[in-house]
Amino acid sequence: MRALVLLLLLANLLFAAWVHWVAPSRASAAGRPTPSATDPGAIRLLREAEVPAVAAEGEGHAALNLSDAALACVSVGPYLERPVAEQAEARLARLGFAVRLRESRESVRVGDWVRVEDLATPEDAANALAQLKTAGIADAYVLSEEAPGTVISLGVFTEPERAEQARTIARMSGFEPRTVERTREADVLWLDIDRQASAGLPSPEQLGADSEGRLPGIGLRRCPTAEPPADAQAAAARPNP
Repeated sequence: MRALVLLLLLANLLFAAWVHWVAPSRASAAGRPTPSATDPGAIRLLREAEVPAVAAEGEGHAALNLSDAALACVSVGPYLERPVAEQAEARLARLGFAVRLRESRESVRVGDWVRVEDLATPEDAANALAQLKTAGIADAYVLSEEAPGTVISLGVFTEPERAEQARTIARMSGFEPRTVERTREADVLWLDIDRQASAGLPSPEQLGADSEGRLPGIGLRRCPTAEPPADAQAAAARPNP
């Protein structure tokens, strides 16, 4: 009887040892589902993840990569002065590019309009104007055609540094300025440049970029799609017999 009790005690000890040391390793070999994975499709490899879209820049035109082989033609502009556009056209033609000068009528950027808005009364605006002029914004004035007497213009600045200087002075004077992009309709010129078979599209340096790769005052777009001839449009609109 005593031997049977000892045998049962030994069996219990062996079972406990198997549960604590042997069983976990076998379970881990089979693998366990992760708490966040409800099905195999919930986990994706890095190469299967979607590539984020490139954000559009300015006027709804996406940023262009001049090394993109699918880009057959690029438009450079807008140029406000014809002599400047013609100089750029001649320079690119000397480099062997096929360039077309194209006229357009569109809205162009004038600069950043810095303003102080929502002043309670014309008297508040007059006091604020005196304070801003004393702080160094000599060209500030109260608008008369928009929210009469309660909006102060600090100026329209073509250079971002000067606009930021005006905003800083306004904040130091206790105001919260607002910046609005100022535009106007104008006749402008664009250069449509075709990709070369061997050399591709012009580099930013060939387009006149500065040392930091920026094109002051101009930008890049895809060339506009050519309109079909008028007779082709009429044929397309004509119903089939």
